[in-house]
Amino acid sequence: MTEHSVVFSFFLIFTGAAILASAALYTRQPLLVAYIVLGAILGPYGYKLISDTALLSDISHVGIIFLLFLLGLDMQPSHLVQMIKKATWVALGSSLMFLVTGYAASQLFGYTQTESLIIGAALMFSSTIIGIKLLPTTVLHHRHTGELVVGLLLLQDVIAILVLLFLYSGQNENSSTMDLIKPLVALPLLVIGGFALVKYIILKLIQKFDRFHEYIFLLAIGWCLGMAEGAQYIGLSAEMGAFVAGVTLATSPISQYIATNLKPLRDFFLILFFFSVGASFNLGLVGQILVPSLILAVLVVTLKPVVFHLLLKTIKEDNAMSWEVGFRLGQISEFSLLIAYIATSTALIGQEASHVIQATAILTFILSTYVVIFNFPSPIAVSDRLRRD
Repeated sequence: MTEHSVVFSFFLIFTGAAILASAALYTRQPLLVAYIVLGAILGPYGYKLISDTALLSDISHVGIIFLLFLLGLDMQPSHLVQMIKKATWVALGSSLMFLVTGYAASQLFGYTQTESLIIGAALMFSSTIIGIKLLPTTVLHHRHTGELVVGLLLLQDVIAILVLLFLYSGQNENSSTMDLIKPLVALPLLVIGGFALVKYIILKLIQKFDRFHEYIFLLAIGWCLGMAEGAQYIGLSAEMGAFVAGVTLATSPISQYIATNLKPLRDFFLILFFFSVGASFNLGLVGQILVPSLILAVLVVTLKPVVFHLLLKTIKEDNAMSWEVGFRLGQISEFSLLIAYIATSTALIGQEASHVIQATAILTFILSTYVVIFNFPSPIAVSDRLRRD
């Protein structure tokens, strides 16, 4: 892309998003649906007004990084550790059940053993973006429901990283068992290193220059992106690094100031993320993948709430809250899209299987969003009674 085409692309994306978002609000539809539809219309498989979706996808990934950083800023480390310990069984049990479900359904549709396993793996995870964005701030940061959702999503992220490492190892013949074990060792080192850097460097810089708001803003972004890159370097995900960056600052009085100032930047990049999801989908394959994608999407949206409800009841969680957590996690993940892209690039699956995963992700994003905004408190609920920020 040239400089002119980047500016023109942003003009099309944000002007189009503003128009479709206005229509969505008038008709009481979720805004993210408008962004995905706009991507499909303007992208290379629609009117071809924007062709370089790879660049936009890379840029939009920053939105997910900021989302996890802001989440970490409001999570107290002691509460987080307790919740992860409690939710481990639920995360592992649900992941196994949906791996088997996706594999069995894919086999019925005639996909190969490898393709069925990868489709099953893609169904294991729930969306961090949908799960967190549809939680009101008060629920997300100050209630047990929010802590449980976050704990489950983080544990799923760890499992997703292991799946991605396995896919990468299939591409690299020199990979060994140590490549799979390394992230489990790297995570504690990242956490310890992050807390040490915050205590001895970051907080001292903030205390010395707290009068300069621009500097605090710059330091926060640098810390977030620096930890994200550091995490990737040692074999973890950028999202996990950003979350650790946020958690290490959570006990600082400046954390809420940083969170408030970074939210508009996060929303800017998340619009690009949902646009790129719609734009990268090949509409020409809809006829081939429509039936399996619809069936998988319905399985995910209907079974995930039931599975999470039953597993949460085994750890003595409240009945109503167990259902709510299940419905909020009733979709597949942006990690599922990444699994599809990587598996296709390494020739483990074909284009059709890859687009089944992509279509299932888009459908579950949309369907689960409708379920949540019509039934539970959320910032974009269609009912005034349920709308919370």
